[in-house]
Amino acid sequence: MTPLRQQLIDAMVVRGLSVRTQETYVEVLARMARHFGRSPAELDAAEIERYMLYLVRERHRSYSTINQVASASRFLFVHVLGREGLDTSAQHVLPPVARVPQQLPELLARAEIARLFAHCLHPIVRTLLQTLYACGLRLEEGCHLRVADIDSAADRMCVRVRAGKGAADRYTLLSPTLLSLLRAHCRRHQCHRHAPAAPGWLFANPRTHEPYCSSIVQRHYQRARLEAGIKKQGSTHTLRHCFATHLLEAGVDLHTISQLLGHHHLSTTTRYLHLISPQFQPQPQTDRLDLLAALPSAASLH
Repeated sequence: MTPLRQQLIDAMVVRGLSVRTQETYVEVLARMARHFGRSPAELDAAEIERYMLYLVRERHRSYSTINQVASASRFLFVHVLGREGLDTSAQHVLPPVARVPQQLPELLARAEIARLFAHCLHPIVRTLLQTLYACGLRLEEGCHLRVADIDSAADRMCVRVRAGKGAADRYTLLSPTLLSLLRAHCRRHQCHRHAPAAPGWLFANPRTHEPYCSSIVQRHYQRARLEAGIKKQGSTHTLRHCFATHLLEAGVDLHTISQLLGHHHLSTTTRYLHLISPQFQPQPQTDRLDLLAALPSAASLH
């Protein structure tokens, strides 16, 4: 490991950046170094901006990816190289951050979600996808759940999310339907069997005993989406969008949903107000927080 990389990692650890953010910044800067053939510490803002332009025009990368380059470079410049507060000559100007186009996500109907789950033939990944939807989790959060994070006490009934986005813990829903699925999953796959090699991972890869790689889960999602005949685009994150929108449609208040999603600002959650369907009416006998139970043929999910 080079001294610069160690300095970068140390600076991120001291400031409490999540492991995922640390990995992203290191990889982004490593790719940029390979592109230029020299250390990112030797680059100035103008060169980094040209690299960002190359990613947009030649590699057709998204603006979210471009902003990862800007954020990683800014962190390197300010917190590792100490360029903050220096004169504003060209080599000291920080790389720009792109304005990301705000596009509303394409949601799945409840019948489409049920078909998606039915066509995911991998039992562990299917239960993971159901958990993402029922709890409103990001993919990495779901992959790194532990058995100990499931609190099934009658007066608790919640899922603990450890070190979510921004390295913040939070609690989210544990519905009766999901609890039943997770209990069957743990009996079938003996989630405690490989401890301490796999320290209680809820969704461990049977071959490695480590949490599933997000890219593998995404491939299973896309395969199930196509086999279910779903034309709408998206990724596993679509299930998180559906979680928020379906809770809104069921009458759950915006502040509660914001807390369940782990949003730092309520304004981030308000975009889901544009996605609700006023035609949807939940069945009176259905728990409005049990999204899996509200799916068509919910009994087939067990």
